[in-house]
Amino acid sequence: MGSPEFSVPVLEALVRAGHEIACVYCQPPRPAGRGKKERVTPVQARAEELGLRVRHPKSLRGAEEQAAFDDLKADVAVVVAYGLILPQAVLDAPVHGCLNIHASLLPRWRGAAPIHRAIMAGDRETGVCIMQMEAGLDTGPVLMRDVTEISDADTMAVLHDRLSEMGAALIVRALEGLDNLVPEPQAEEGVTYAAKIDKAEAEIDWTNPALDVDRQIRGLSPFPGAWTLVRGERVKFLDSRIAAGGGVPGTVLNDVLVVACGDGAVRITRLQRAGKGAMDAKDMLRGWKIAPGEQLGS
Repeated sequence: MGSPEFSVPVLEALVRAGHEIACVYCQPPRPAGRGKKERVTPVQARAEELGLRVRHPKSLRGAEEQAAFDDLKADVAVVVAYGLILPQAVLDAPVHGCLNIHASLLPRWRGAAPIHRAIMAGDRETGVCIMQMEAGLDTGPVLMRDVTEISDADTMAVLHDRLSEMGAALIVRALEGLDNLVPEPQAEEGVTYAAKIDKAEAEIDWTNPALDVDRQIRGLSPFPGAWTLVRGERVKFLDSRIAAGGGVPGTVLNDVLVVACGDGAVRITRLQRAGKGAMDAKDMLRGWKIAPGEQLGS
C-alpha cells in the first residue's frame, strides 16, 4: 500500500525477495499537467509493469472496500506513504496486521513531512522505522529501525532517495524474521510532529541566520522549492552551502552568488527560474548575471 516515488523501491524489493503480492493499493489517478489528463501514481505504474493486481479506491471507510480487502486473506500489509487513513477493520484484516515504513526515528517526526522537517530543524541523523500500525498517527510500536547521518550537503531529494532504499531493505529483513521481532513501544518523551509543508513556508526571509536559510533551501528542495525575488522574478534556490561574509540581509556579496543573511551568508549552488529547468549556479550565471550589490527578496 503506497503511492509516490518513495514507495516504488519497496514494492520492487518485495517482488525481488519472492513475496506473493496479493494486491497493490495506491491513490487514484488524478488530473495533472497542462492538459489535466489523469495520471496514475508511480506505484500503480510500476505495479502494472510487474503484472500485479492494482486497486485505487478513494476511501477504505466503506463496508464494500473493507470486505474486498479482507477477502485478500493477506498475511501482512506493507504500508509506505499510501496517503489514505486505514480504518480499524483494515488494520485488523491481515494475519500479522499492517506494517508501516516511516521515514524518521520515531517518536521524532510523526506525520506527513518527516524528511523535510528533519533537514529544516538541523537534525544530525534520521532513519527509517518499521512500525506496527494502530489507530493513532504514527504511534504504534517499532519492530526495527535503521539510522543514517544527515550531512550539510543533503537536500530533501538526496535524503528521500536514501531513506527509500533503506526502507526497502529493512522491510525485507523484517518480513524474514517477523515471528521473532519484539515490538518496542515508542517513548513518550521526544514526540514531534512533521506537519505538511505549507507553500507559505517557502519564501526565504534573508533576515534569518544563514544556518536557517541554508536548511530551508536544502529541506525544501526540490519541492516546493525555497524561493526569493530576483529583480521582481520569483526564483527557486535548490541547493546552498554556508559561506563566509555578511552584510545587509539579501545583498549579493560577490559574483558566485553568496548572499548575506541576518547572521552570516550562504552560497547558492543550484537554482531554477520560472518555467525553466534547474541549473547549477555557475552555469546559470554565465548567461544570466546577478551582480554583486543586488538586493534579493521583496
